[in-house]
Amino acid sequence: MPTSPTLLAQLPVRRLTSDDLLACSDLSENRGWPREEHKWGFLLTAGTGYGIDDPSGTGLLACCVVTSYGPGLAAIGMVLVAEQYARQGVGRRLMRHVVAEAGDTALTLHATPNGQPLYEELGFTETSRAEMVRGRFTFTTPAPAVPVRPATAEDLQAILRLDREVFGLDRTHVLTRLPAFADHLRVAEEDGEITGFAAAWPNMDTHVVGPLVARDTSTAQALVASLAAATDRPLRTDIDVRHTTLLRWMKENGIDSVASNAVMIRSLPDLPGDWRRRFAPLTVAAG
Repeated sequence: MPTSPTLLAQLPVRRLTSDDLLACSDLSENRGWPREEHKWGFLLTAGTGYGIDDPSGTGLLACCVVTSYGPGLAAIGMVLVAEQYARQGVGRRLMRHVVAEAGDTALTLHATPNGQPLYEELGFTETSRAEMVRGRFTFTTPAPAVPVRPATAEDLQAILRLDREVFGLDRTHVLTRLPAFADHLRVAEEDGEITGFAAAWPNMDTHVVGPLVARDTSTAQALVASLAAATDRPLRTDIDVRHTTLLRWMKENGIDSVASNAVMIRSLPDLPGDWRRRFAPLTVAAG
């Protein structure tokens, strides 16, 4: 079995399919992450997975997922290397392949402190930060009285129009999967106009809030409170740190900080769209 960095760097990278879901989940578990099979299933169908097979034939040695939003941007996520191959150049090998495959397309990702030096080496720069928060919502500090209701099928086109304006690119192929992926989908509506939307999707013992798109902080708070009222699970989400009022309010309601990661981009000075109305990604893996 190849073990030297030179031999590892020669292992082929292949496209993954939904048949690789369990192997991806096994690799997550190998690195101490939750298995997250529900999320893996979503990412492998909405995006393109890349993997390096373990030469011993026991599964995947490394993997990641790329979610494309056309020629303007693609998001990289779930970059994992098996523990026994860590710090041997495997992650660099996989990322160089993904960057080469992307060509002129700008790339974005959320980087942990451990991964950030590699991404900087590959030409990524930090454009903002996201704070991961988690906890049981206490309703200690009420949300503003912004009308929020469950989304219906008739809301889809309005959601897609708003999201394209805020995200800056078309996410139809991702957002149309939300009703099946999420347990709860809410819209904020004032005077017949949808001013925000948010989903809560199951992830192990939590509900992850994402995406969270809203006209302003008050609307974002109302959406979060509505989702919190719909579940008895702890909430988890990743909030752009520039949204200080929302983060402070969530912490007042029992949602505490877990980690802070760098939002990075390659081949663009900043992400497209309007960060002021983009509060949280669908998932950090897909943007």
